[in-house]
Amino acid sequence: MLLDAAKIQYFSPLNGCMQKELDNWFASWFNTPYYHTLYKDRDDTEASQFMQNLTTFLRLEKGSEVLDLACGKGRHAIYLHQIGYKVTGVDLSAKSIAHAKQFEQSGLEFHIHDMCEPYNSQFDAVFNLFTSFGYFTNPEDNLRTIKAIKSDLKPNGYGVIDFMNVNYVIKNMVAQETKVIDNITFNISKRLEDGYIIKDIKFKDDKEYHFTEKVRALTLDDFKRYFKEASVNLVHCLGNYSLSDYDQETSDRLILIFK
Repeated sequence: MLLDAAKIQYFSPLNGCMQKELDNWFASWFNTPYYHTLYKDRDDTEASQFMQNLTTFLRLEKGSEVLDLACGKGRHAIYLHQIGYKVTGVDLSAKSIAHAKQFEQSGLEFHIHDMCEPYNSQFDAVFNLFTSFGYFTNPEDNLRTIKAIKSDLKPNGYGVIDFMNVNYVIKNMVAQETKVIDNITFNISKRLEDGYIIKDIKFKDDKEYHFTEKVRALTLDDFKRYFKEASVNLVHCLGNYSLSDYDQETSDRLILIFK
């Protein structure tokens, strides 16, 4: 099973959560065309169906304001706007935001923002999708992010974190595999190490490449502890993009809805 977050971290000594050496940001894995090649099976149809299911489940009225937190290049945000929501997409990657800005129009905007800092505006819903969580070096930044989401919610607003189901991922982990996509051979190795799920990706195109994904192996119990510390209430725990109930052994996702 593929991990669905590709976060290569370039940390600087600057203060603040998830600080990166911004002048090296161009080298990060998820900003390369190869990231999009490897994960091309994660298409817009899947994203749109999930957003339709989620907004219906939450009974989110058209015209509601939504923050897409760690939006990447904006595929979820763009679809949310298409179906009638006012959407702000934010991401720390200047390159991703520059790409997303070409889609801006009334009711859809994109900005650079560090997700474990409050955005200082309030929304009917804050969505953190596609395992865009759990890659901080300091585990306290996980809690800071949840507190920031809470501060950005209107009264009775919903926070949503869409994370991998670590139990399922570990149980079904394939240590070594090869994928040939668009004439590129990706050699992929995966392991659990020091509380992280780590994937090494090696391939050759014009030269040899080696990228590493590293995501903390957070379980439902870990999130419950964060929620308790942040004084937020978990109201739904779902297990896939069809929004079936979560099952620790069989669900491929851990989708947490909280207030």
